[in-house]
Amino acid sequence: MLGVKSKAQLKCIYTNACSMGNKQKELEAIMQQDSYDLVAITETWWDDSRDWSAAMDGYKLFRRDRQGRRGSGVALYVRECFDCIEPKDCDDKVECLWVRMRGKANKADILLGVCYRPPNQDEEAAEAFYKGLEEVSQSLALVLMGDFNLPDVCWKYNTAERKQSRRFLECVEDNFLTQLVSEPTRGGASLDLLFTNREGLVGDVVVRGRLGLSEHEKIEFSIHGEVRRGVSKTTTMDFWRADFGLLRTLVERVPWETVLKGKGVQEGWAFFKKEILKAQEQAVPMCCKTNRRGRQLAWLNRELWLGLRGKKESLPLLEERAGNSRRVQGSR
Repeated sequence: MLGVKSKAQLKCIYTNACSMGNKQKELEAIMQQDSYDLVAITETWWDDSRDWSAAMDGYKLFRRDRQGRRGSGVALYVRECFDCIEPKDCDDKVECLWVRMRGKANKADILLGVCYRPPNQDEEAAEAFYKGLEEVSQSLALVLMGDFNLPDVCWKYNTAERKQSRRFLECVEDNFLTQLVSEPTRGGASLDLLFTNREGLVGDVVVRGRLGLSEHEKIEFSIHGEVRRGVSKTTTMDFWRADFGLLRTLVERVPWETVLKGKGVQEGWAFFKKEILKAQEQAVPMCCKTNRRGRQLAWLNRELWLGLRGKKESLPLLEERAGNSRRVQGSR
């Protein structure tokens, strides 16, 4: 990667998706509309079958899916022009993802963390998280976000009712972390949190809006740090110069019925994939990705743009009306 001029401010957003499910298109539209550099998500509910649909043009995707059972999962989209790496795997007991963004020249690197702490997290998993956090927070500028499921913590006074929550507060204090979310993010509780260990590194924190029908509010913020941009050497298929006539001809030449006869599902799929990729290599040229902003999404027309903007603007009013309605019902 070749370092070139970078911005001093990154536009970021975090949310608990409560399953990405049918929210991927809305997320893609939001990312393009508001030009986010970094998007963090907890509770993706992804597995290996979602590899093809989770990728997004113009962004590197770092993800960690829950293994062996359904639910949870964390992910981080970073604009692909930024120089970043995933430094190491976390303890398998912890649902956490770390990504290191390279700083410009003499500027410090920034470590980004996305974490999901289940409500019933056992003590062993909690201690594994605290140990990992202690290791990374000593020498790096740190930004940590996620759903920590600690509704009993009062962040104004740094107090908590439960033993597990008090242990979490101890870890926060021991690592000199500051929690920056001052509003509830789900119902009346502050479950989704944002931490940093450097004064002035994170700012412009706003809690507003939701992704689809998620019960959690989104957290928008800025990272005020100079990170290294790079020249991408990633190649991709150039469908604008593809010869689809040739592709069709090459695929039609294969005697599919004959060659697939007697093959099992796995063997048949492997053969099919090999032939399609062979045809693709001949008919679809490759090109290097650039660092430009992503193209306009083909399906995102003016009507959808206005609808998405209207949702963002009208949500506070709808929430206020809902709150008034609940208060009226409660007084009866």
